[in-house]
This record gives sequence, C-alpha cells and structure tokens, in this order.
Amino acid sequence: MLLVIDVGNSNIVLGVYDGALLLRSWRLSSDKSRTSDEYAVLLHSLFDQAGITFSGVKASIISSVVPPLTGVMAAICRDFFNLTPFVVGMGIKTGMVIHYDNPREVGSDRLVNAVAGFAKHACPLVIIDFGTATTFDYVNGRGEYCGGAIAPGLAISVDALFQRASKLPRIDIIKPPHVIAKNTVNSMQAGIFFGYVGLVDGIVERIRSESDEQFRVIATGGLASLIAPESKTIDEVDNNLTLEGLRILYDRNR
Repeated sequence: MLLVIDVGNSNIVLGVYDGALLLRSWRLSSDKSRTSDEYAVLLHSLFDQAGITFSGVKASIISSVVPPLTGVMAAICRDFFNLTPFVVGMGIKTGMVIHYDNPREVGSDRLVNAVAGFAKHACPLVIIDFGTATTFDYVNGRGEYCGGAIAPGLAISVDALFQRASKLPRIDIIKPPHVIAKNTVNSMQAGIFFGYVGLVDGIVERIRSESDEQFRVIATGGLASLIAPESKTIDEVDNNLTLEGLRILYDRNR
C-alpha cells in the first residue's frame, strides 16, 4: 500500500492507496507545534478505525508547502513506517513541461494538481484549488503547465474582515439566503460568498480570453463543493485530485 501526504497551510490530507484504489483518506489540521510522535499516535488511531496497519504501508510520497511540517511527515515515514518517502520537489519526474519564469517557484501542490488533472482528462484544463490561498493553474492541450493566478483564500478574507473592522463579527462561510441581506451576518456572508464566486468566474474568464483553447475547469480543495454550485465556469469538483496526483507521481518515480 502507498501512503500519500499533502501538507497545506491549513490542513494535512492523507490517503492510503492499494494500487490505483484509494482505500481511505483523512484531513487533519496543520499544526506546526505537533511532533512526529503526536501525529503518529493520531494516525495510528485513524488507521485502526479503517482496518489498515502501519506494516501494510510499503511506500510513501509527500507534497508540502509548509517546510517545518515536511520534516515532521518524513520523520513519521522513517520512524513508524520504516521507509524513506519521496518528496515532491526539484528533480522529481513529473512528465510535464513547466512554462514558468522560475520553475522552482511553482508550489508542489499546484504541480501535483496539474499532473493529476491532465492524466485524468487529457485536455486543456484550469484547476482551481480552494485552500488557504486559492490557486488557478492552466494546463494546455499538450499537457504543459503554463502558470496561473493566486488569490487570498476564503478563510483569509473572512479573518481579515473580522480583524480589521471593529464592529463586524466573525462569521461562518456559508451561502446566505439572499444577496440583499437584512442583517449584518448575512450581509457579510453575501459579500464574502457571492463576491468570491464572482472572483472565481472573473479570473477563469480572463484566462479564457488569453487562451486559444477550449478548456475544462476542475475545482478541488476544502471549499470547492461550496463555491462550485454557484459558479458559471466550474465544470467539476474533484476532492481527491491532489491525492491522485501524488499516486501518479509515485508511479512515475519509483
């Protein structure tokens, strides 16, 4: 079995594959204060509940945008699974040409998503990942990574509004009943939610104006399922896209 680990700024998403079959996946909070021992205890409990043993895992691959946690996850692989993980970075075989001023600047999560998206769809794509930041990545019809855009994530936008406006409360990120809201909480939710839908559709349309290809739009990440139903441009939500990309990259590099 293969353990895939995607370390983001807000969440760590893990999955266990048996061949091409995803057996289970879990989402944990990204906590830089936790040690590898603490994460291992948590993983052991999750594995037990799923009927999966540590000894059954024979390989691992890690994608991380949080350097302190990269070492923690690698230590778990070494100390508790007795294996050395692949770490997505420069030198790993992606099978994808990267058109970026400095390819080292492309986040590993963006690259993993691009690899998975093209492997699954084999057509021009825009991949939107709703994480701490929301990323938009364009892959052309030749399967080449062409760049994209980065916007503040929904949670960051909500936190900034709460912290910088003294009289505004902290709110949940949900779709409000109306855009013309009748109270402060719904007004904030309307601005955040519908404003973000407009941001997503606006950026996709601008990418469309710069591209000479008809592309498909795939959304992933924690809030993709919330935004996608209101978006005019998102074609599909794929919550396991990053995990699938890690599996594909492991197969290309083992």
